[in-house]
Amino acid sequence: MQSKVALITGGARGLGLACARRFAQDGARVHVVYRTRNADTQALEREFPERVHQADATLEADLARVVAEVRRRDERLDHAVHAVGEFISGPLADLAPADFRRMFASNTESAFLFARAVLPALRESRGQLVFFAASGAASLRARREAAAYMAAKTALVVLARSLALEEAPNGVRINMVSPGVVAHAHADPDTFAKLEQGRVPLAASPGEPRDLAAAVAWLCSDEARLVTGADLEVAGGFGL
Repeated sequence: MQSKVALITGGARGLGLACARRFAQDGARVHVVYRTRNADTQALEREFPERVHQADATLEADLARVVAEVRRRDERLDHAVHAVGEFISGPLADLAPADFRRMFASNTESAFLFARAVLPALRESRGQLVFFAASGAASLRARREAAAYMAAKTALVVLARSLALEEAPNGVRINMVSPGVVAHAHADPDTFAKLEQGRVPLAASPGEPRDLAAAVAWLCSDEARLVTGADLEVAGGFGL
């Protein structure tokens, strides 16, 4: 990661913040993006001075502005990680149409817009792009919980693999990391309920954001130079 430049959306908390800290620990110059200013983002600006950006990842103009700021500050972009995606659970029959559309806008459309924004710079550096999917998103199984969210993540799997195929001739690798149940301060309450119910085979060592960050860092390393279009599950056996 030495001398490399990374851009992390959703970097104010959870998986995004863990990725930002792992990349910085490994020597990268890390830019983080957040949507809403609060106490967390004030601390973020102290931790990553001059490389913190406010933007809405569902807005093309915001993402274009951020990438331009990254290139103006550090002249290049090597690693891009998209850690944005809202979650909602409940039966489809009870789901408001606006919430259904929000799942796709947040989890799938934002990923498409992010890819469009970063790909020109990644082609120059022959860099890497990583998305967060969800454990089992590629299985096409019916869902009793969070069906709209999982539908959006399944669409993301197809999107990411298609982008990986298209960008391979340009030397850009595009992969996914799929978490299962990851406990952290900002996790949905469903996360803790699933741990209590013993639904994670490796629940004796429940997943932490740093586990996902390590997987992302590996996918962006030279050790993974032949890996593209992959969906790496870091889920403790969740969904087996």
